[in-house]
Amino acid sequence: MLVTYAAPTAVYIHIPFCTNKCHYCDFNSYVLKGQPVMEYLDALEREMELTVRNNPPINVETIFVGGGTPTVLLPDQMERFLRMVRTYFPADPTKVEFSMEANPGTTDEDKLAVMKEGGVNRISFGVQSFNNDLLAAIGRIHNTDDVFRSIENAKKLGFDNLSIDLMFGLPKQTVDIMQATLDTALGLDLQHYSIYSLKVEENTLFHTLFNKNQLPLPSEDEEVDMYELIMKRLEAAGYKQYEISNFAKPGYESRHNTMYWRNRSYYGLGAGAHGYMNGQRHVNIKGIQPYMDASKLGLPILEQFEVPRQEAMEDFMMVGLRLLEGVRNADFIEQFGMEIETQFAATLEQWLHKQLLERTPDGYKLSKHGILLGNEVFASFLS
Repeated sequence: MLVTYAAPTAVYIHIPFCTNKCHYCDFNSYVLKGQPVMEYLDALEREMELTVRNNPPINVETIFVGGGTPTVLLPDQMERFLRMVRTYFPADPTKVEFSMEANPGTTDEDKLAVMKEGGVNRISFGVQSFNNDLLAAIGRIHNTDDVFRSIENAKKLGFDNLSIDLMFGLPKQTVDIMQATLDTALGLDLQHYSIYSLKVEENTLFHTLFNKNQLPLPSEDEEVDMYELIMKRLEAAGYKQYEISNFAKPGYESRHNTMYWRNRSYYGLGAGAHGYMNGQRHVNIKGIQPYMDASKLGLPILEQFEVPRQEAMEDFMMVGLRLLEGVRNADFIEQFGMEIETQFAATLEQWLHKQLLERTPDGYKLSKHGILLGNEVFASFLS
């Protein structure tokens, strides 16, 4: 059967520079000092030009700029970068969701004004906690005053789609500290909150400390208590939990991330970026200099591989069940030409029987109890 692929409608762009490296971070990011930022933007423009020549965008619906910390770009660098994005990925400004990750320590009014002018209409601030001791302990450079100031500036400039990232399960974090952070966070009355549990990743300072038994993490029970508190508090404040870690006022769900969770294709540009197009996944070269060098010779791709049909179906279930509305049979049929049950009947039955999954009119979703054991459910769809 010949499969035809539509051009992606989502664009991810990676800015790999940071003011410093946080203790838990394993993302492809590099401390800004002494980095060739303008040369990196040149390389990024070469990659954009080649990418759209091979796969011209038809209808860009979402753009997401992540990092690193994209807001470490100086206003003139930011202006140039956003002009490039508009040139190669033109989108209807009234319809596109154009998100940028921001660090509260690197977003003054001038920077925000350039972002607004350049088409950014959604900002995701990496806050992590409203406890200054905890922020210092995890290696963040900002404090809570920086957060208030950044959000106040963003609102003043007319940004009306703001999100913050928070974390739970951090070293020495208690349920009471989490409660206080939620009090402050909800007091800001934002449109969206992403709240993640700490994962101790390899090649991080936390991983080193963990292996030396020097990372005082909360117990598993405390972590579950924090998560249940988060869900209860956000729901009571009028936010809909639409994904395991994400909560939004109605209509403010992250459209870009939903593309990932619906297993849709997307452009991925920049050092270390991942993309998914024409049934193939690719990963770009990670290092700044190697990425820049490679971009002079062609697409700076480290590896590219066809996603086998079986794997694509497993991916569909694993990422789709993160959404609280679950997976839809219609989407599965559209992507694979068969019903979910044809492929996964036994696995579905197992979780329905254990009451971790529920049937919906459209397909399947995690039950209330299943949300707490999601990882176990997701992993079971891997052959």
